[in-house]
Amino acid sequence: MTHSIIRKSFGLKEEIRPQLQASYHSPLIDRIKKEGYRLEAGDLTIRLAEEFGFCYGVDRAVDYAYETRAKFPNKRIFLTNEIIHNPRVNTKLLELGVQFLHGPYKGNGGVEIITEDDVVIIPAFGTTLRELDELQKKGCVLVDTTCGSVMSVWKRVESYAREGFTSVIHGKYDHEETQATSSRAIQYSSGKYIVVRDKSETQIVCDYIEKKGNKESFLDYFCHGISSGFDPDHDLEKIGCANQTTMLSSESLEIANRLQESIKKRWGAEELPRRFRHFDTICSATQDRQDAVLKLAREGIDLMIVVGGYNSSNTGHLVEISLEFCPAFHVKDSTCILSRDEIEHKPVGKTESVRTRDWLPHGKARLGITAGASTPNRVIEEVIERIVKVWEGS
Repeated sequence: MTHSIIRKSFGLKEEIRPQLQASYHSPLIDRIKKEGYRLEAGDLTIRLAEEFGFCYGVDRAVDYAYETRAKFPNKRIFLTNEIIHNPRVNTKLLELGVQFLHGPYKGNGGVEIITEDDVVIIPAFGTTLRELDELQKKGCVLVDTTCGSVMSVWKRVESYAREGFTSVIHGKYDHEETQATSSRAIQYSSGKYIVVRDKSETQIVCDYIEKKGNKESFLDYFCHGISSGFDPDHDLEKIGCANQTTMLSSESLEIANRLQESIKKRWGAEELPRRFRHFDTICSATQDRQDAVLKLAREGIDLMIVVGGYNSSNTGHLVEISLEFCPAFHVKDSTCILSRDEIEHKPVGKTESVRTRDWLPHGKARLGITAGASTPNRVIEEVIERIVKVWEGS
């Protein structure tokens, strides 16, 4: 027996509102926004980016997860993976009895333990077609919270596949969203994909298009990020660009331009319409947060604090942008503000956190605050309160 996939609210928003308010709402953040996104604490001025924290897609996913728990109080409820990349949110769902099939919060089993009596929530990142098919065959109730921006990318790579274009996906091959997107690229026999993480990996692809690469070395390098049976001699003749929605937008655009230039060098400008496709698939919320932190950094900040889960891609890119203008630290929550003299944070490109001393300026200081799209306002509030506390204790 199979059930239809539920992609809309159960109409229980008012019922779950008290829980969401208690866990994620912040009166302090509301007040700072009303006061021009500024907080004064003696010689310390805190400036809040004008766009930060929960986006519409994240809000929707979290709401649906809480509504699902309220709708099915006596059923086993599972998430295929993290609902979003924020430890506070995922831990709260664990406390509500929601179990995880994959990822860092995984319980004692995967899809094999699901029965038709269970409820499974698909996170904001989506899931692969293979897993979706397995879950549908189980006959369980499926609640799909996949972000609309992610689904737009899926439509794009599906169109590439139907037209015989290989999808070049700017993203992280092991990220849930990119895995889900990749699976849409290969549902047609003509569909192929390759995942490039950054400009340096893109250059390897460009070199090969321009006949400057070794096939064996190429396949070995991209072994984790290509479709089965990938043949660069054939599969790079017609390419379409897509991206993980949370990547750095300026880099995605540069990657597309580089690939277009290589196609033109190899086959000539007249062949571009037949061999190259590109549509910007960075989500608007990601772009808004990147634009806002850029604006704030340019206004003259001594230090930027970026709040978000350490495995949050969009949060990491906010740090990258900030570092072009001032010191910037990526913290997961207030526990990272160890003291006036020491902070724990995750450097760009690293997987583990480190501790840095003498991080907070002395004398008058202008400190910027922003947060990734998966970060609740309550977590941002706690970080600000902790910073003010260590500042005033100096």
